[in-house]
Amino acid sequence: MIIDPKEHRFQDIYKLMIGSIVPRPIAFVSTISKDGTRNLAPFSFFNGICSNPPTIMFAPARRSYSGETKDTLNNIRNTEEFVVNIVSEGFAEQMVACSTDFDPEVDEFDVSGLTPVPSKIVAPPRVEESRVNFECRLNQIVDIGDGSAGSGFVVIGTVVLFHVDDSIYENGRINLEKFKPIGRLAGSSYSRITDTFEIVRKIRPD
Repeated sequence: MIIDPKEHRFQDIYKLMIGSIVPRPIAFVSTISKDGTRNLAPFSFFNGICSNPPTIMFAPARRSYSGETKDTLNNIRNTEEFVVNIVSEGFAEQMVACSTDFDPEVDEFDVSGLTPVPSKIVAPPRVEESRVNFECRLNQIVDIGDGSAGSGFVVIGTVVLFHVDDSIYENGRINLEKFKPIGRLAGSSYSRITDTFEIVRKIRPD
């Protein structure tokens, strides 16, 4: 099967992408608006870029029904700060409760019952239930597409401080069995890290 994206609706291409780019890590992003309203929203187009400086990216799309930008992006544009909270299975349902397109004045911490705790460097709070948090300052925002529904942005952030729960940190590494991160699949499906295997790559000889 050959699929030309120019011949299909962006909604159908979206389904193709989220069904094949799997599993996807989830950036649960907390921000603050100019007037001090907290915002919390999940994004599953998310990954690391490099470690020096430690840099991550996530991609908030425009709203599919209107083409408007989302509150998370608006807040980051205004404040240039945000926190990425990594999602574990224990609060997955509360994370999903924050995925609705609420009005800007709605505080998703209140909606979900998750606990805001102060960050050390940036203004937006961290999610206490998350075992790994990245305090971030904005590096740049890349505008993708023509501004219509289905277009989006790449938000690139520099991690200025990591928070890692002592209970999952062992000998310089994160214990995945204790961390229990989840990944995003298509539709309403998610994945667990419960079935892994190793392939040892060859080291380049000196």
